[in-house]
Amino acid sequence: MWRGYSDMREANYKNADKYFHSRANRDAAQRGPGGAWIAKVISDVRERVDRWKPGNSSRGEEDSKADQFANEWGRSGKDPNHFRPKGLPPKY
Repeated sequence: MWRGYSDMREANYKNADKYFHSRANRDAAQRGPGGAWIAKVISDVRERVDRWKPGNSSRGEEDSKADQFANEWGRSGKDPNHFRPKGLPPKY
C-alpha cells in the first residue's frame, strides 16, 4: 500500500489516483487474505479521513464511491491498468 501511495505522490499525475488505488489494493491482496483485509481497512479509513480534511468538502460522495470501486477492483485481482490515464510514465 505504501509503495502505491508513494508512487502516486511522486508521479503527481492528473487523473491517476484511481489507477494507484487499484494497483496498491491489488498488490496488497496478492500477499494473501491478511493483505486483502488490511488493504480494505486502510482504504476505508483513508476515504473517511479524506472527507473530513479541511478543503476536501467538495470531494463528494461520488468521488469517494469511485475510489472505493477502484480499491475493490484491485483487491479482486483485476488489472489496475483499466484505470491508467493516457500518458502516465511507464515507470508506474
